[in-house]
Amino acid sequence: MNNVRTMTRLPLAVAAVTFVFGTAARADDTSPSEPPGTEPSATAPVKVDPTDPDLKLPEGATLAEAKVLDIKSVVEDQSGDERREDTNADVTFALQAEVLFGKDSAKLGGEAKARIATIADEIKKQNATRVRVFGFTDNLGSSAHGDVLSRQRANAVQAVLDQDLNDPNVAFEVRGYGEQYPISDNSTEAGRKKNRRVEVSFPRTEN
Repeated sequence: MNNVRTMTRLPLAVAAVTFVFGTAARADDTSPSEPPGTEPSATAPVKVDPTDPDLKLPEGATLAEAKVLDIKSVVEDQSGDERREDTNADVTFALQAEVLFGKDSAKLGGEAKARIATIADEIKKQNATRVRVFGFTDNLGSSAHGDVLSRQRANAVQAVLDQDLNDPNVAFEVRGYGEQYPISDNSTEAGRKKNRRVEVSFPRTEN
């Protein structure tokens, strides 16, 4: 993908550090931690007394077990048509419906198979044997129609993935969620465009 920018986010409990590339997948932390132009004030160094009893563990106490924090990176092309999210556990690709299908259609367009082939290559690279393909729509039209259309679109993407992978060991989970789980505001066309999507996710095995 050209003109790609990346974002890495640590869990809220640990930190809130974001490198912004445009519109994030499920949150838009575009505000800096301090107002622009704010300079940190100089302070005198803090003296620490190494003999302070409050700095010592109580007798018999132990430190908590170390934990591996989940780190997410997000890569989105400049047009927003395709997004990739990586965590320690999973890889997720999200493709907007407009680059895959015609309006209100589940028939794949000419550009779609090339994009799906790229995802298939990554599935092979990760040696994944469980692949989830989920379809989503905006909130226009009836909810029932959105449920059916999103499932049909997920089925279409799964069929091409299955053909590209040609691996009987790969199991697919295919679902259509319709207008559920929007990632943007359905009150604007830009937001609805983001919500019309197919997501392909699978476990991460290569670090």
